[in-house]
Amino acid sequence: MSEVPEGLYYTKEHEWMLINGDEITIGITDHAQNALTDIVYIELPEEGEVCAEMEEFAIVESVKSASPIFAPLSGEITAVNDDLDDAPELMNTDPYGEGWIVRMKLDDASAISNLMSAADYKAEIGE
Repeated sequence: MSEVPEGLYYTKEHEWMLINGDEITIGITDHAQNALTDIVYIELPEEGEVCAEMEEFAIVESVKSASPIFAPLSGEITAVNDDLDDAPELMNTDPYGEGWIVRMKLDDASAISNLMSAADYKAEIGE
């Protein structure tokens, strides 16, 4: 079974979000990293990039495939986890911690209500 921490928000595209005021931290879920298997590279966005909701902002490459990462909500990227350049495997070993991808300042913090809870996400992935 996948780890699905309470207190985070989730998308059907297997991203998680940690809310801190009007800023969110985004990463991929444990379920996603298990499906991808060994992550070998991530194409990261630049700080200051503006993303629309559901716009692709990164690409994760594994030994199996390349998968786009989508912005769950619209906003501006305020921080990028540059540690992933040298250690993309952090997304496998610590997807909810050191494996975070970006931080983003939201255009509309109320849009968070459209995201899934941990229970909703568990139901989505059949766990």
